[in-house]
Amino acid sequence: MGKTAGKGNKGQKSRQGTGKPGRGRAYEGGQMPLARRLPKRGFVSLNRVEYAIINIGQLAEVEANSVVDINFLRERGMIKKGYELLKVLGDGELSVPLTIYADKFSKSASERITAAGGQAKPAAEQQA
Repeated sequence: MGKTAGKGNKGQKSRQGTGKPGRGRAYEGGQMPLARRLPKRGFVSLNRVEYAIINIGQLAEVEANSVVDINFLRERGMIKKGYELLKVLGDGELSVPLTIYADKFSKSASERITAAGGQAKPAAEQQA
């Protein structure tokens, strides 16, 4: 096609890699880009602590007198990988005695664990 390959002389459209505005490009022809028109929402704390959460109702199927900790639950697929801390909540019923090591317990969870004859212990005790 010759010198300018049919693109004419100079200007944005003669350059390589430019497309029509609004087709996945940030350029919107002088209009404020969509990403900048939308407001920022919420706040994400840099110090947020993520816990793997399990209810005591899910532990009812574990055999009696077992020692339950985050690794025990991870091996059985009861919690996802990637969590370092465990919190036990009190939803459901527990009828078998278990020794549970976790970083946090809700008040109702610790009461139901001891009522079933088990023990709710901090995870730091197990590592020591």
